[in-house]
Amino acid sequence: MRMVRWSNGEEVPALGLGTWRMGETPRTRAAEVAAVRTALKIGYRLIDTAEMYGDGNAEEIVGTAVRTATDAGEVQREELTIVSKVLPSNASRDGVFSACERSLRRLQIETIDVYLLHWRGSTPLKETVAAFEQLRDDGRIRNWGVSNFDTADMRDLWSVAAGPKCITNQVYYSAGERNVEFDLFPWQRDNRVVTMAYSPIDQGALARNATFASIGRRHGAGASATALAWVLRHPNVIAIPKAASEPHLRENYRAAQLKLSAEDLAQVDAAFPPPARKRRLAMT
Repeated sequence: MRMVRWSNGEEVPALGLGTWRMGETPRTRAAEVAAVRTALKIGYRLIDTAEMYGDGNAEEIVGTAVRTATDAGEVQREELTIVSKVLPSNASRDGVFSACERSLRRLQIETIDVYLLHWRGSTPLKETVAAFEQLRDDGRIRNWGVSNFDTADMRDLWSVAAGPKCITNQVYYSAGERNVEFDLFPWQRDNRVVTMAYSPIDQGALARNATFASIGRRHGAGASATALAWVLRHPNVIAIPKAASEPHLRENYRAAQLKLSAEDLAQVDAAFPPPARKRRLAMT
């Protein structure tokens, strides 16, 4: 697995597992726990979730899967990077502390590895950042970052005391949604902020795309893995696709080993042109 380096020197896998849309109905809970545990057996070591997903149920699913896997000796907790997010409605100082404790209980862990502000709300950034820093000092989180921040938001964050300690910004990025490439990517590269790409297969749409299917045939891979490999061509990008079946999990995992050629990249650019001007940051 290719690794990505945070600004503090720590390394994490470039490919992780997303859990958006998990935990939304009790009848799928057992299957979703099994899917996360299967991902761990395959080799996934970064899992992304949020207090918003399934109203906390996705965190419970991750917590159950991780606890079962660690108790069985299949993986060590220290090998894992667990990412979760706090809602902007909970982004006040006291709200962040309470939300973090709830997430820790649902995840059944003592420390969240990366804690993100899910998107920017009305709470001043300096208040949320101060809470994150206190949580880090208290050992409740190891690192913190943001999600769905555009370039202007990142500049505002950098103007706040301790704001530059943000290690990642999680945004919607795929071949079909390239707007972040216009100015956010360059800014984050210059400021050593890792981009974490959610919906990197356009919520499954690119798995049925003819361009990626064509490129994939040249590499003996499916369209889904090829679309992920395209996202992972950047050295400072992490992709967190969701997958619930073992074949899909295995196909996605292959993406980290695929290296696309200049011809492949030109073919993608022809089908999905890079942005020519600034556009509003997409969110799902």
